[in-house]
Amino acid sequence: MARNIEIKASVDDLHTLAERAARIASQGPQHIRQDDTFFKCDAGRLKLRDFGDGTGQLIFYQRQDKQGPKESFYVLSETAAPDSLREALSLAYGQAGRLRKQRLLYLAGRTRIHLDKVEGLGNFMELEVVLQDVDDIDAGAREADALMQHLGIRQSQLIEGAYIDLLNQRQLST
Repeated sequence: MARNIEIKASVDDLHTLAERAARIASQGPQHIRQDDTFFKCDAGRLKLRDFGDGTGQLIFYQRQDKQGPKESFYVLSETAAPDSLREALSLAYGQAGRLRKQRLLYLAGRTRIHLDKVEGLGNFMELEVVLQDVDDIDAGAREADALMQHLGIRQSQLIEGAYIDLLNQRQLST
């Protein structure tokens, strides 16, 4: 399985963050529309990402739900039929939730910087430091910490879990 070091943070001002990301990025921004459907899965998380252009990705991942840098293991499978795959997986496993977001993607070395506007939830920043098999987890975490500082992200902004967890909690409390 592929792996990365990941952090998520709640942010107020995506515009300022985009300016900071552009200064340190080697590529981007790339605008991406994402419609994520999560399925019930005891072994981790399983989601279908629909890009709205007839393509998508089925993504299985495992990671701890904690603040700060955390290791994530994942498998991506491309699909040219996200609608029928969503229907099949929904019938087979049941949906655990669905969320839509607009994403700006920047690349800074081996790190993906995501600036996300999540419907019904707010604005977020996500870092994914892509690791190779031989890469040290601590080195990836230090890289994520350094990028957080460059971007002006404070520890108090870090969040646990996935967007879908936050969205489901919000829907339960209303």
